[in-house]
Amino acid sequence: MRLSLLLLMTFSSACIAETATVRSPDGHIEVTISDHQQTPSYAISFAGKQIIANSKLGFEFKHRAPIGKGYKIISHKTSAVDSSWQQPWGERQTVIDQHNELAVTFNKPAPHGGTFTLRFRAFNDGIGFRYELPEQAGFKNVAITKELTEFAIADSANSTAWWIPARGWNRYEYVYNSTPLHQAALVHTPFTVKNSNGIHISIHEAALVDYAGMVLNQRRDGTFQADLTPWSDGIAVKKHGAFNTPWRTIQIGDEAVDLINSDIILNLNEPNKLGDVTWVKPGKYVGIWWGMHINENTWGSGEKHGATTENTKYYMDFAAKYGFDGVLVEGWNTGWDGDWFYNGDVFSFTQPYADFDIAELTRYGKQKGVQLIGHHETSGNVSNYRKQMADAFALYEKSNVSQVKTGYVADGGNIKRIDKQGIARHEWHDGQFMVNEYLDNVKLAAKHKISINTHEPVKDTGLRRTYPNWITREGARGQEFNAWGTPPNPPEHIAMLAFTRMLAGPMDFTPGIFDMGFNGLGADTNRPQTTLAKQLALYVVLYSPIQMAADLPRNYLAKPDAFQFIQDVPTDWQQSIALAGEVGDYVVFARKERKRDHYSGNDWYLGAVTDEQARTLEVKLDFLEKGKKFVAQIYRDGDKAEWQHNPYDLTIEERIVTANDTLTLKLATSGGTAIRFKAL
Repeated sequence: MRLSLLLLMTFSSACIAETATVRSPDGHIEVTISDHQQTPSYAISFAGKQIIANSKLGFEFKHRAPIGKGYKIISHKTSAVDSSWQQPWGERQTVIDQHNELAVTFNKPAPHGGTFTLRFRAFNDGIGFRYELPEQAGFKNVAITKELTEFAIADSANSTAWWIPARGWNRYEYVYNSTPLHQAALVHTPFTVKNSNGIHISIHEAALVDYAGMVLNQRRDGTFQADLTPWSDGIAVKKHGAFNTPWRTIQIGDEAVDLINSDIILNLNEPNKLGDVTWVKPGKYVGIWWGMHINENTWGSGEKHGATTENTKYYMDFAAKYGFDGVLVEGWNTGWDGDWFYNGDVFSFTQPYADFDIAELTRYGKQKGVQLIGHHETSGNVSNYRKQMADAFALYEKSNVSQVKTGYVADGGNIKRIDKQGIARHEWHDGQFMVNEYLDNVKLAAKHKISINTHEPVKDTGLRRTYPNWITREGARGQEFNAWGTPPNPPEHIAMLAFTRMLAGPMDFTPGIFDMGFNGLGADTNRPQTTLAKQLALYVVLYSPIQMAADLPRNYLAKPDAFQFIQDVPTDWQQSIALAGEVGDYVVFARKERKRDHYSGNDWYLGAVTDEQARTLEVKLDFLEKGKKFVAQIYRDGDKAEWQHNPYDLTIEERIVTANDTLTLKLATSGGTAIRFKAL
């Protein structure tokens, strides 16, 4: 490994500036930190081309002088890491951590100044940096009103951005925009950009703990400033004593797939703090869920109630017969009657409806080898949930429940908490209060050996490494928008998610809808705007260690040949590779199964999806082991398939392949291909 550190002295008319530089191990990425004009700043180049121009750093506070003007570099320290670590579950078992680090300490004399350190880590696929403030006079209790961190994107006039708006009522659940960079005003991260040189960049954050979530606010064209989601009182972050911020991350690659193949977010999180986590189990599940979205059942009680003992047993029988681990049951607990969106004050998390016998279903599930998957919907009233949380997890532990889906359905900025004076306050899902609330939920669940699948979450920032029971989450438009969304998810949605939302971490998208016509076919109805083959490919393309077969059992039984792929495909991987793709257009993944349960660890799977354009792709199979033969079990769009009027045309075929072969994939409009490479 090569560590390059340059300490330069340059002169200006105003002052002497000190500059420190750190390079990635391969030398392609260079980060320069400066105190030019007595103001902390940084810049980044990639392969000799500037991608982040000089960008300011610092903070503003409510009751003290800002960090910024007047701060000078007083020391620096370098180090290098070349190591690897193991994931208990994940996209790949072994993660390589190779980076060079530079810690630069700044100081401004008292009484209006202080000391802080900027820690930069340069990887071959990008950089991460954070602020570290030690215990010191004047900083024991601080109220941050603004973080001044900038991301000044060079060549911004010719750059393209893919983004969703921040601070909207629908949290992260928006259709992605593809626009010139200057049109991205206030945006969520991960935020993906392609400049005129074809270099791809994703700005995000890692290890978001006890801090406000960062969105990006474009000020001058091309210059984005960190914009911290505030508390209800307007303060962004409240801190006591020494603290570190989350890592600000910039992933960089020549090609779009380089962003996907990066592990920066995970590498910038702390190792597992839970100890033995063998009780955290990847797997597949079915559930009482889709029927409510297509109005066949209800969450609330009555003759169409979905969460009944009888119906749950039917799903358990189906799960046991076809190899699913669990059955998600929504609407089992009292509080759903009426307009449940506003029922946050009345939900009980321990009292079932009369037609749901949790003790009997626990017994029945153990007999069948299938677990209940729990569900806690808060409708945004987190104080009501917190009062009941310990008892609720205790009930689930007693009931053999090891996974819980939590929900925080409420408009953005309308999370309800009751403060110490008994006054109702309303917070953002990604403000500091809720960042802590989500993590407290995960930590408490771990004490009961329960994993959490968070819906309406704060964005993923890699904390699954530190708390491996935070097994997946939502945080984007999922499958349910195809039942009632206006509009439903467009054909490009999956190819967009792969290069944006999925850079953050696993998503519980709930794939596998086989009946596209519950509202009729065509382009103008609420329905999945995909072919059947594309629904199968989602199990490989959209990573989650738990995957749902989301449709009704009868629709799987009507198409048993296609259903076989869902039965076969694993959810835990030895290796994952994004092979090809362009943002919002198409993407191709190959993943090798991890040896676990009945999976041998020898088979590979491939998933490819496209947008509204039909495509023919040539895919080399050189990811397969040399010298071995595989049976390629191919599930592809039929010759007459197209998503609007003929989504069911599916061809299933087999051929013998090796690593020397190339497959031609013909994808229909909004189509896909799913392949199992079964080792011989």
